[in-house]
Amino acid sequence: MTLITGASSGIGAEFARVFAAHGHRLALVARRADRLNALAAEIVASGRMAPIVIPCDLGEKGAAERIAAALTAEGVEVKYLVNNAGYGLSGHAVELDHADQLALIDLNVRALTDLSLRFSESLIRLRGGILNVGSIAGFLPGPGMAVYYASKAYVLSFSEALRGELGPRGVHVTVVCPGPVPTEFQARAGVKSGFHASILQVSARDVALEGYRGLMANKRAVLPGLGVKMLPLLLRLVPRDAILRAVAGFQARRRL
Repeated sequence: MTLITGASSGIGAEFARVFAAHGHRLALVARRADRLNALAAEIVASGRMAPIVIPCDLGEKGAAERIAAALTAEGVEVKYLVNNAGYGLSGHAVELDHADQLALIDLNVRALTDLSLRFSESLIRLRGGILNVGSIAGFLPGPGMAVYYASKAYVLSFSEALRGELGPRGVHVTVVCPGPVPTEFQARAGVKSGFHASILQVSARDVALEGYRGLMANKRAVLPGLGVKMLPLLLRLVPRDAILRAVAGFQARRRL
């Protein structure tokens, strides 16, 4: 069974469609039950197995325990885990709401870590895999979205380390690192997409397809789109101070 978090929209919903199309039974987790039920009905209508729907806010205490209990009640074990849930906040860290930024860390970092470790035994036993949704932001310092960029740096580092630990035990661990994706993420983060981001932009569908293929091929990291693939190489050639100034300017333009 494949557990997908943040499955109610955007990349998470596309992951659900892709995994279902490849014969996986799904457990869908997100806050919005109505959207999860609509997605589940769509998947059933396409002739696939009915997903398990688990409405749950991963930012709340005890969320992982509730998910585990729901799966146990259904008599299923997690073979593949897709840690997609996450969000960003745009603005200077010292000016943004303190509690909101800590909540971001809870979701982007703590929940992802909790679920990865909590289901590790079944992943090892079933020789499955973890697909973590990072970001090209994980390769950069992020003035203007400092906590979000730092959270994705954690996802990148944690994923690679888990790969080193779980790989010899038969578990695939892949991190997919997209650039800007046209989803509800931008509105929630308080940013606007524009031409300056277009060379890095890919669709949610393409991210899901490339992420799925990368996981099944046991790739370490997947960078969807040509512009994103080039960025880590370019970063090695540019002084860090120049990168800081460029990212700060980029984020400032996105908020205009």
